[in-house]
Amino acid sequence: MKALTANELRKLYIDFFVSKGHRQISGASLIPENDPTVLFTTAGMHPLVPYILGAEHPAGKMLVDYQKCIRTGDIDSVGDPHHLTFFEMLGNWSLGAYFKKEAIQYSYEFLTKYLEIDPEKLSVTVFAGDENAPRDDEAASVWRSLGIPEERIHFMPKEDNWWGPAGETGPCGPDSEMFIDTGRPACGPDCRPGCSCGKYFEIWNDVFMGYRKDEKGSYNEMERKCIDTGMGIERTIAILQGKKSVYETEVFTPLIAKVEELTGRKYGENEDDDTSIRIICDHIRTSVFILGDQRGMAPSNVGQGYILRRLIRRAVRHGRKLGIGHAFLSDIAVVVLSLYECAYPELKERKDFIFDELKKEEAKFSDTLVKGEKEFEKMLPNLMKGNSRIISGRLAFKLYDTYGFPIELTVELAKEHGFSVDVKGFEEAFQKHQEVSRAGAEGQFKGGLADHSEATTALHTATHLLHKALCDVLGGYVKQLGSNITAERLRFDFNHPCALTKDELKQIEDLVNEQIRKDLPVTCETMTVEEAREQGAVAQFDAKYGELVKVYSIGDFSKEVCGGPHVEHTGTMGHFRIVKEQSSSAGVRRIKAVLEK
Repeated sequence: MKALTANELRKLYIDFFVSKGHRQISGASLIPENDPTVLFTTAGMHPLVPYILGAEHPAGKMLVDYQKCIRTGDIDSVGDPHHLTFFEMLGNWSLGAYFKKEAIQYSYEFLTKYLEIDPEKLSVTVFAGDENAPRDDEAASVWRSLGIPEERIHFMPKEDNWWGPAGETGPCGPDSEMFIDTGRPACGPDCRPGCSCGKYFEIWNDVFMGYRKDEKGSYNEMERKCIDTGMGIERTIAILQGKKSVYETEVFTPLIAKVEELTGRKYGENEDDDTSIRIICDHIRTSVFILGDQRGMAPSNVGQGYILRRLIRRAVRHGRKLGIGHAFLSDIAVVVLSLYECAYPELKERKDFIFDELKKEEAKFSDTLVKGEKEFEKMLPNLMKGNSRIISGRLAFKLYDTYGFPIELTVELAKEHGFSVDVKGFEEAFQKHQEVSRAGAEGQFKGGLADHSEATTALHTATHLLHKALCDVLGGYVKQLGSNITAERLRFDFNHPCALTKDELKQIEDLVNEQIRKDLPVTCETMTVEEAREQGAVAQFDAKYGELVKVYSIGDFSKEVCGGPHVEHTGTMGHFRIVKEQSSSAGVRRIKAVLEK
């Protein structure tokens, strides 16, 4: 195998697919635009869903990119040698240009010739079929033609070899996963690719996006079948370099070295210390990418800002466990920037914001810890009066939930005063809290990835009108800082120093409704980034120099770079009404609005 670094793998992959006729496109923001189904971009295909569903991509039908991603479901698992919150995905797509045969052939060629993986060590899985879709004999046949023998082609059920949809509805299809045999002994006679024993390492996944699941639960074949593939950079370089963990690769070793310098601890000598070091490195890396994103935001108590706050505070807490008694996040953030600012220039452009917000949040959390300690001291007299020397899990959870006070520090303080803590009771209360939160999240995000219903399409178009109206009423300095759309309402964040007056809100509403009454045409043009700028199109220009983008014009009122979807003319949208205007964070306001028929 070719022992590549992350930068080398990124370049080799892009160059390979460009040589096969694919166009390189820019990776999208970590903050999905107008997609209520996920907090962060979770996969390379996420920003391309509109094109998989049939929209024409300005760069054509064969695409390749590298995409920054965040998955938050495993935050509490981060600390082991394998889990990450932030990761990079390499991906190539066919939007109706080719399908299974070519996708598999490209994968095999790249793995064996460019990464120099021994074909004898490759095993693959394909979909075994069920009542919704047939067994994927086509994919298996292609693998056989490339020399993969029958005993290394495994037919697997839907839970193993079917991708999507990401929500309840949307594009989906069977996939074929590629595994490297690590040489470890099999755990038993049933050991196969996908087994958790570690013998087989998944390196790549080709998704054959040929179906769309509808609201009734039916799987319907799509007229235009697409390919979506994904290869994780961190995991792939770990296996290529013969490392046991992603934390042993060059994307983490400089961060670990900085933590060692700050703490005096040595990575690899104590498992508890190692866990804390991994948490600090992962969480600060992720925090830098959220803060440094094109649509990055400050820590807060809702949505993406809450996840960011949680990551930062968990890193600070583990720094404290390792004996760091001063602000340290920025020291590690400097190393993250040095590793990634070439591949992601937006990090360099936003570095002042990154460092300012890390320092502010670190200081806030220090205050939180002080408050938590005071609350604990207030509880002590009553605790001392009782016969028990055990602090209940309910009380420990109250300190955590109300004051953000970590359970580890409650245990520390309790021990100093001759108490223990019912940690099991705390964990039960915490788990119950998580279940409530998860139920709420499932309710919020049940619509399916990038829902493009008639209602959301109209609301998406309304955000364009709202953006322009805000600029006209408040001033041209107003910029969109985030948006979120469900079938019921739109939410729009923008920069403004104070609450809007009733008169300003009425002016904005009236201006939007005026454009709707005019029944303005909505048109789309494809042009380069530079041409869009010259025409005065509003955008957070994510695209690279020379890249093609779509520019949507609503009459002569609004012109924005956007991926859609949009109504064809405004008269179908209904009456626009602002239902709430509030603060989102310092210097950021939030409008919630609806369209009424």
